[in-house]
Amino acid sequence: MSKLKGKVAVVTGGNSGIGYASAKELKNQGAQVIITGRNLEKVTKASQELGVKGVVADVKSLSAINNLVSEVKSDFGKVDILLVNAGIFQPAPVGQISEEMFDHQMGINLKGALFTTEKFLPILNDGASIINLSSVNAYTGMPNTAVYAASKAALNSYTRTAATELAPRKIRVNSVNPGPVSTPIFGKTGMEEEQLNGFAEAMQNRVPLKRFGEPEDIAKLVSFLASDDASFITGSEYNIDGGININTLLS
Repeated sequence: MSKLKGKVAVVTGGNSGIGYASAKELKNQGAQVIITGRNLEKVTKASQELGVKGVVADVKSLSAINNLVSEVKSDFGKVDILLVNAGIFQPAPVGQISEEMFDHQMGINLKGALFTTEKFLPILNDGASIINLSSVNAYTGMPNTAVYAASKAALNSYTRTAATELAPRKIRVNSVNPGPVSTPIFGKTGMEEEQLNGFAEAMQNRVPLKRFGEPEDIAKLVSFLASDDASFITGSEYNIDGGININTLLS
């Protein structure tokens, strides 16, 4: 398949999880792909496995984003697909949220996402597709996710405004809201393995389809939104969550 042949795609946080799967799918569809990440070893390994270009860039740093844009412009010229995927999840109950935790999550999930788009705009082709990786947590009121959920709700709001303002350039901006997906993000929360297993089991029981999503499930949706098949879609949010957001009280 080659729906994206001749397209240039940038995937932030593309060295693992949904980003990795999406980079693989975009390449399979014919796109030239650039992935980014914060860890040199992980980015190098992933880029070699995928056969794509890898660039180390921490989206919390505007100078790092500037350098990324400069390198992509130098090597590829213009960009057609921007998957703003880099994000983190740090659970904490209300009453135990630290300023550092707030700044870290907002710095990556919102500020980093917003300025990734801001900095890439000058080298985006007219008619490009921007896809923001958000979360159904923006709406579920799930315990211990106050800051994470707020960052994703803000990202979805930004998506709608950006879609309106970029429409004259035919640049489409959409959000993808995954539910629980089997990715390494949960292992980076600092939770003990027993806690993680209990959390995963409780979460899976609340999904009507009774399973976690796989990164490849999300990648298929990303690929569709990146393609001309979605040329009349902008400012939209797609829940891809096994049904959890339509029946949050299911036990």
